Amino acid sequence: MRFVKESVIEASAETVFGFHESPDAFERLQPPWQETQIVQPPTSLEVGTRVILKAKLGPLWQTIVAEHVAYEPGRMFADRMVKGPFPKWFHKHIVTPQGPDKCILTDDIEYELPLGALGRFFGGWFARASLERLFEFRHRVTREACEARGKGESGERRASTN
Repeated sequence: MRFVKESVIEASAETVFGFHESPDAFERLQPPWQETQIVQPPTSLEVGTRVILKAKLGPLWQTIVAEHVAYEPGRMFADRMVKGPFPKWFHKHIVTPQGPDKCILTDDIEYELPLGALGRFFGGWFARASLERLFEFRHRVTREACEARGKGESGERRASTN
């Protein structure tokens, strides 16, 4: 299965990629409705860096380990799920310049749901809706932080959750 989210951001590609490289970005991109504990935050976006989370999925807590597997400074980084609920999860984060003060942020995810065809049939719609909500939030946080930086603001606020 594949999920792609694209957003135009009125900030330079350098600013947007820099936001993702900032030490607090990963925490800021965690939505408030999702119960998540960051056990080991990323120390960089470079290949080999791992992130360890505990996420509440239904009534259970699950450990999720993601490892960065590709890194092109200023343009793209990618991670794959090493441990977690998905048999396959490969996530590319791409920043494409559209001029000096505009870029396109793309999250491109290839994933498989547990239980094969049964998982796709019974959980496909739920997974897609969950990903849409999550990445709408993440793109909004990124947009607000990066566009604020372009206007001379600190960009430290967190996006609303409505």
